[in-house]
Amino acid sequence: MGDFYHPPVKRSVEIAGHKTSISLEPLFWTMLKQAAADEGVPLNALVARIDAERIEAVRAPGLAGAIRLWLVSRSLA
Repeated sequence: MGDFYHPPVKRSVEIAGHKTSISLEPLFWTMLKQAAADEGVPLNALVARIDAERIEAVRAPGLAGAIRLWLVSRSLA
């Protein structure tokens, strides 16, 4: 269980033609990769979709927070 509490890891993704960095814990990176595979889309495309949904929110969280929330919401559905 010690590996579960790993600090965030920063990775680069491309959204709408520009690169940005996102810091997520390894567990969330794993979940995000699996979600992209499940939906049959590249990871960058899934992140772009989450980003677009986030921007439309009344009180938009940061991108990393939006990804975490999206993943938790998906796992509860």
